[in-house]
Amino acid sequence: MNIKVLGSGCANCVRLEANVKEALAATGIDDAVVEKVTDYADIAAYGIMSTPGLVVNEHVLVSGRVPGADEVATLLAAAGARASASARLGRCSLRPARDAAKGLQVRV
Repeated sequence: MNIKVLGSGCANCVRLEANVKEALAATGIDDAVVEKVTDYADIAAYGIMSTPGLVVNEHVLVSGRVPGADEVATLLAAAGARASASARLGRCSLRPARDAAKGLQVRV
């Protein structure tokens, strides 16, 4: 899981980063990489006009406010579920190709 905290380093941005780390510890998510993004051009590229911002797996989840650690934990759990669902769908999409390779009739 790739997590980005967007902001200039103000008190709210620091608080959001702390809430993210607290939520990660509370949920037991250990494969996450937390990155602090302070460059205004990079922040604007996400369409965020008000910081702080929270981006998980390149999706903007929060901007312009500081969610509590419990809300961040809920957002991270939902993002993890979306990521695993996408991975499952990706694996399913290989089935027709695999069946065709075995010489089975494939219906699309």
